Amino acid sequence: MSILYIRLPSKAAAEAADHWLALPSRYALASQGGAVEKEGIAPLADLASLVASAVRVVLLLAASDVSLLRVKTPPLSAAKLRLALPNLVEDQLMADPTECVVIPGDLVDDLRTAVVAQRSWLDILAQAFTGYGARSLTMVPGQSCLPAEEGIVTAAVIEHGADLDLAVRLSAQEAVGLPIFPETPQTAAVEVFDAIRAVAPASAVHLYVAQEHEAEYQAEAAARTATSEAESIKVFADNWPRVIAILGKNPVNLMAGMGASSGPQVNWKRWRWAAVLAVLILLINSIGLNVEWLRMKRESDTLKAGIIQIFRSAYPNETTLSSDVLLQMQQKIAFAERDSGQASADDFSQLAGNFAEVINAEMQQSKSHKTVAAVIASLEYRDHSLLVHVKSDNPVSMDKIKFALSARNLSISSPSGGVWQIRSGK
Repeated sequence: MSILYIRLPSKAAAEAADHWLALPSRYALASQGGAVEKEGIAPLADLASLVASAVRVVLLLAASDVSLLRVKTPPLSAAKLRLALPNLVEDQLMADPTECVVIPGDLVDDLRTAVVAQRSWLDILAQAFTGYGARSLTMVPGQSCLPAEEGIVTAAVIEHGADLDLAVRLSAQEAVGLPIFPETPQTAAVEVFDAIRAVAPASAVHLYVAQEHEAEYQAEAAARTATSEAESIKVFADNWPRVIAILGKNPVNLMAGMGASSGPQVNWKRWRWAAVLAVLILLINSIGLNVEWLRMKRESDTLKAGIIQIFRSAYPNETTLSSDVLLQMQQKIAFAERDSGQASADDFSQLAGNFAEVINAEMQQSKSHKTVAAVIASLEYRDHSLLVHVKSDNPVSMDKIKFALSARNLSISSPSGGVWQIRSGK
């Protein structure tokens, strides 16, 4: 799984272009360990396939689009600090703080670094790269790609066609960004050095430039050093391993201030056919279940109509039908059997007789010399069940006769201590 790093053009350059996604940008595809697998320069629109395949996309914002402000903050929790920070930096902003993303940086010398960027520009970037299929987005200020060296100002020139973006890091907590639009390519180095000396007039400077322009900037640096009393400017060829190594130290991520869009994004395009297939399967199963339900409903209605017809033919004088006609018919049959003298399975005589036979068989099997009277204290018939009050010293346990009773379609339970309840299973 690889990480894609992209140096973005400045917002000013994007607004000046007809199609900002066509602006050429430097990119690098690196492994999780930081080894560069592929690098080059290409329009942002041509990087869609790399964006979709990368496990994470790191966007290096132009330094001119991000401001680092120093502000004194009261002792607050992280959540409250995020809410209070836009109001604390309002005096240092020309824009409405509600239109900006403001996230806290490091606290040094009782001053908090506030990282500020325009929300509308970050929204445009997030929507564009999410549309390309980015699963996880990180937005890092261009200033974070520069090392903080004691007593030395570090700077970097990022090219986007004829436009330049200059990042200058004055200290560990102070950095600025400047867009530069040189009149001609030949004057680019001159204008860059003028801008650097405007913000760092007499400091030693380490400047990182693209390798193909290293000689040009070194020549300009040598000429200026020979004619100036200021500290020298040293020029180095920039490279992705240096940038990736610095970004590996947990830099500020502006996506943290973007709300829900800061989380990993699901690439739904990859799953669209699987989703379509799942919907089709659910639809087919739903249709099948509904067809089967309709078939069983018709069968149920037919059976119910047949039962009603049989009931009416058997009991023509019965005018009232219950919701459960089958149960009503079973009750009629039970009443008829009882009226004819046939005992029901839950009659007292049937329950008591079966229970007595089971107890006698158990006493004989255990070769006990005691009679049934040694077991039963009294009998009670209630709610179609036989309640047997047993003596405390009876020699028969309920578990011993449970199987024998179940063979006669009877069940036994103990609703309270010293009482057995016998019920018919019919």
